[in-house]
Amino acid sequence: MPVYHVVLFRLKPDVTQSQIAVWSQMAKDMVGKIPGLVSLEAGQPLSICIPRARGFDMGLVAVLEKAEDVATYAVHPAHLEVHKMREELCDDTLAYDLEF
Repeated sequence: MPVYHVVLFRLKPDVTQSQIAVWSQMAKDMVGKIPGLVSLEAGQPLSICIPRARGFDMGLVAVLEKAEDVATYAVHPAHLEVHKMREELCDDTLAYDLEF
C-alpha cells in the first residue's frame, strides 16, 4: 500500500521566496533518485487555510510505494541534502505518515 509522507514547515522569518523555490525544486528532484519515492509536491498553503495553519507556512506530500521505503528515504543522501537545507530555513517541522 502507498505511504503518504506529509510534512509541514514553519519557515524562519528571513527566508526568501528564492530560497523556498530552490529548496522545493531540490525536494522534487529526489523523485527518481530515491528507491520507492513515487512523487513529491511542495508548496505554500492556500490563503484560506493560513488562519488555521498554526504558523506552518510550507508543506510537502511525498508518496512512497510501501511503508518500508520510508526508512530508505530517511537516510538517502539526496534526502539528507534537502534535510540540511531544511535545518537552515525552518524553525519547526511536523511530519505525519499515512498508509492507505
